[in-house]
Amino acid sequence: MSSTHIHSIGRRDFLEGIGMLSLGTVVPGGLLVSSAQAGQRPKKWEPVSERKVRVGIVGHGACQFGLQFGLQDHPNVELVAVSDLFPDRCADMARKAKCAKTYPSLEEMVKDDSIEAIYCATDAPSHAKHAILCMSHGKHVATAVPAFLGDIEDAERLLECCRKNKGLVYAMFETSCFHDDLFAMEKLFAAGVFGRIHYSEGEYCHPHSPGAPSIGSYKDWRKKGCPMWYPTHAMAYYVGVTHKPLLDVSCRGIPLFDEDKRSPNAIGNIFKSEVGLFRTAEGGLSRMIIGSSQGEYLEAGRIRGEYAGFNKTFVGDKIGSKRRHEAIKGGLQIKKYALPPGIFPGGHGGSHGYLGDDFINAILRGRKPRVDVIDALNMTVPGYYAHLSSMRNGETIKIPQYSL
Repeated sequence: MSSTHIHSIGRRDFLEGIGMLSLGTVVPGGLLVSSAQAGQRPKKWEPVSERKVRVGIVGHGACQFGLQFGLQDHPNVELVAVSDLFPDRCADMARKAKCAKTYPSLEEMVKDDSIEAIYCATDAPSHAKHAILCMSHGKHVATAVPAFLGDIEDAERLLECCRKNKGLVYAMFETSCFHDDLFAMEKLFAAGVFGRIHYSEGEYCHPHSPGAPSIGSYKDWRKKGCPMWYPTHAMAYYVGVTHKPLLDVSCRGIPLFDEDKRSPNAIGNIFKSEVGLFRTAEGGLSRMIIGSSQGEYLEAGRIRGEYAGFNKTFVGDKIGSKRRHEAIKGGLQIKKYALPPGIFPGGHGGSHGYLGDDFINAILRGRKPRVDVIDALNMTVPGYYAHLSSMRNGETIKIPQYSL
C-alpha cells in the first residue's frame, strides 16, 4: 500500500462508533476488535459522586436558554433558585423548573450562601461581568456564549478573576464543542492522528433577511454589535479541537451591496458578514466566517492536517489511518458518552445536555470544564480583533495571548 493511500470513514461508521457489529468491529486491515475498543458510547451513565451541587440559574429571555441545558433535571444537582429581571419570565421559569425559590436579579442571588454554582444565561454584554460577580462571591459559574461582547477590557478582567479563584470552575457553554464531529476531532487530534493542522475552517451562518424582525434581546444588545463579536460557534472548530490559540488576523467585512440601503448601527457597523483569515499557533491558517446572508444555517467546520482531515467524515493517508486505528484499538473514545438519566442532548447539534453535565462533572471532579477561561477567550477575543481588521480594510492585527 502506498503512502498516499486514502481511507475514508463514512457517516454510518462515524455514527456507530466506527461500525459496531454484534460481535465486534472490523477495522482497516481486517482485524476484529471489541465494541469497547471501537470507541463507542458507554451504554450506561455511571455517577462519579452521590453529591448534589446546589445550583442557581439566571436568565429566561428570548431564547429561554437558562433551562435548556438540563441542569434542573441533573441527578447531581439540587436546583436552589432561579432568577430573571422580568417578574413574568421569572415566574414562568420557576414553574417550568419546578423551583419554589426565586430572586429578582443575579445581584440578589449571589448573596445566597447555600448556592454553590450559577449558570448565567443572561445578555451577552454582561457575561464577563456576571461571571466575575459570581466568582467574587465564591460560586462556580458557567455562562452562555460569548465570553464577553464588545468591551475588550472584559477579557483581562475575567482572566484576572479566574487567576484569583483557581479553586472555582469557570465554563463557557460553547455548543459546537459537543457536535459529534468536533467531539471526534478533538479526541483524534489529542491522540496525534492528524499531526499538525495545516488549514481549518469554521462557519457560523445565521440567515437573516433585511427588514425581517430580529431576535429580541435585553436592551437591544443584538443591534449594537457586529458579526465577529459573536464568533465562538465558528472559532471552536480550531480552538476547541486543538486547545491552541490564533495569533493574528486579516479580516474583511461585507455590507449590503446597495449603498443607499446601508445604515450604520449603534456602534457604526455596516457589515452583515465578516470573513477572517487567522494564523494559528501551529503555523497553519484558519478561515472563519460569521454572517447573516442567505443559504443554509451553519454551525460547522473542518480541518486538514499533516496525515488526516475531518469534514463530517475522517479521511487519512496511510500514516493517519494507522494512527487512528491504533488509537481506537487502544480504547480511544470518539463518540459522545452516555448522559445521566433524564438528561437529553437537546439543541445546537445535541450539545445542551452535554454542556450542563460537563459543568457539574467538572465541579464534582475538580477538573477543567470542556471550555475553560483560556479556550473561552481564545474563541472570543480573535473576533474582536477581526472586526478591527475589517474596519481597517483587512490590515493584519496581532491577537493577545492568554495563560493562567
